[in-house]
Amino acid sequence: MPRLILASTSAYRRELLARLRLPFDVARPEVDETPLPGEWPTYLAERLAVSKARVIAERELGAFVIGSDQVAELGDRALGKPGSRDGAIAQLGAMSGREVRFRTAVCVQRHGDAPRIAMDTTTVRFRPLALAEIERYVDAEQPLDCAGSFKSEGLGITLFEAIDSSDPTALVGLPLIATARLLREAGFVLP
Repeated sequence: MPRLILASTSAYRRELLARLRLPFDVARPEVDETPLPGEWPTYLAERLAVSKARVIAERELGAFVIGSDQVAELGDRALGKPGSRDGAIAQLGAMSGREVRFRTAVCVQRHGDAPRIAMDTTTVRFRPLALAEIERYVDAEQPLDCAGSFKSEGLGITLFEAIDSSDPTALVGLPLIATARLLREAGFVLP
């Protein structure tokens, strides 16, 4: 079986990919994730997913490499990982009572082959949130490394009115439906 590599050190993506019951390795892609001036969230997520996969594919010849990235889009601005308690509280406060789109891109790349790319858009409708409940949530779940400052697979689900998605795994960080399709298209044999 050819080698499969996840170009990410995200524990969330590792857990998701493990659901496919395939042996895989993990590699840290050294990619600058700074948005380009005026770059739309969709393009940012796709560019980063492709860059992550390409960097590892160039180093690991013959391996199938999966790169993924997620960007939260609130109005016309991209929200990244908050990185701090105050950042998470501010993000959740800004999203209170609003719709947020999560653009999750995935790329399957093999050295010498064209990248195979898919994009999932998940729309989350946040219910109106009081500052005290935002603070309680952030303190309880510590979502400081999550785009949008929540963990939908945990207590974060209580912050929503609705989720609209074609792939529920996308919101966690790796759209498995698209990932499996791209792997098959690239010639990787799935169970």
